[in-house]
Amino acid sequence: MSIDHESVPRSADVLAGPGRDRHGAGLLDRPRSRALPPRTSAGVGRHRGGLHSRVALPFALAGADTLAVALAATATAPDAARPTATALLLLPALLPLNLAGGLYRSRLSLSALDEFPALAARAAVATAFAVTADACLTGHWTDLGAMGPMRLLALLLLMLPLAALGRAYVHHLTRRARRRRPSPVLILGAGELGQRIADVLIARPEYGLRPVGYLDPDPVLLPPGGPLPVLGGREVLGRVLRRHRIHHVLATGGAADDAATLATLRHAARLGCQVWLLPGLREFDSVQGAAGDHLWGFPCLRLGAPAMRRHGWVVKRAFDIAAAGLGLLLISPLLAACALAVRWETGPGMLFRQQRTGLDGRIFTLLKFRTLRPSNEHESATRWNIAQDHRMGPVGRFLRKTSLDELPQLWNVLRGDMSLVGPRPERPYFVMRFGQAYPEYADRHRVPVGLTGLAQVNGLRGDTSIEDRARFDNRYIEGWNLWQDAKILLRTAALVVRPDGS
Repeated sequence: MSIDHESVPRSADVLAGPGRDRHGAGLLDRPRSRALPPRTSAGVGRHRGGLHSRVALPFALAGADTLAVALAATATAPDAARPTATALLLLPALLPLNLAGGLYRSRLSLSALDEFPALAARAAVATAFAVTADACLTGHWTDLGAMGPMRLLALLLLMLPLAALGRAYVHHLTRRARRRRPSPVLILGAGELGQRIADVLIARPEYGLRPVGYLDPDPVLLPPGGPLPVLGGREVLGRVLRRHRIHHVLATGGAADDAATLATLRHAARLGCQVWLLPGLREFDSVQGAAGDHLWGFPCLRLGAPAMRRHGWVVKRAFDIAAAGLGLLLISPLLAACALAVRWETGPGMLFRQQRTGLDGRIFTLLKFRTLRPSNEHESATRWNIAQDHRMGPVGRFLRKTSLDELPQLWNVLRGDMSLVGPRPERPYFVMRFGQAYPEYADRHRVPVGLTGLAQVNGLRGDTSIEDRARFDNRYIEGWNLWQDAKILLRTAALVVRPDGS
């Protein structure tokens, strides 16, 4: 099951004693719970009206594509054909393809011509699907269906310019709505790039972003009489967002790799803000490719929603419940055999209960099969590793080598304390130490902890770097999707088949 155990980090200085992080605050000085606030709280996360809202714009673009398909199907349909049937074959393929390709996503720079190549490619795929579906329904395989290849070609050639014209009109209305009702925006970084971005937003109202100020803990000397004030550092983020009803945050380059800026970006995203990153490197466009966005020539990257706010997260939790429940039923004979073996070797108390830190820093009780009996609670909470402990008998060593001692954690998954995949949970004592030594360590608790994770399948278990583990865990969270979970579970299964112990 899990391939991770309590372990000794390579960084011995973590054990030297409680330290302070680079901002002068230990993990225990921070709030214990960082639960996600409601999306409608105090104006943070509310959608503004008009076509530039995150809801209206995608629906307007989808409506333009639907209208283009309907008009093209009507214009190219022969007298005996039904345009409705043609549209019903095309739209179920075209709209999901456009959605997956980001063609219904809000952008800073709106251009129907920039979207045309991606729109054309997806329209061609949808047309091919319509040909195949029509042939299957009518049985006319000799001429590729009742629609006919020439009619479908004419449909495609007419649909594309109609869709482009419809999108251009939607973008025109969007720019007009943005000028009329701009959204307040907060700029992270009051340096040279931040000031230039502020000037652009003030001079170019078609972007629909009205800067209210900078957030910078150590700002440079701003020119006298500047248009925007410095509102403070990271500690005032929540208050500033509520006061100015801000939904957009622009993070400028120069401090993008700084731990304080990174923590601020993640905090803003968790508060429901749309975060845009504007790096100082102009060649960033070559990384983004055609899907990139820009703000008056400055390349920018739209950061995705936090993992737990993505649509697939509900599926992840449903799979956790189904897999853990079914797993407990199927392996119940194995669980009974392990329990009897532990009872025979270590005596009463077959399950080992230990306090671990989970989502948002909440403490829960983790279950494992007992592999040895610690001398006292202090040893259980603060000892790094027991893999080479002489008190461990053959049954305990076998359970740890095969990871069978982790099987009771399926009950933690079923209860909701854990997930099948996520950062491995650690004891509160070590969470405090690691959080003080590594600024990004606390960010691991943005999602539920797991039986296995990206760090573990990359060999970061046992006596390995805690800093590297935190980096991999945060990479997993930032790029989370269902397929990544599936890959980690498959790699975990392969490692369990070839156990190397820890």
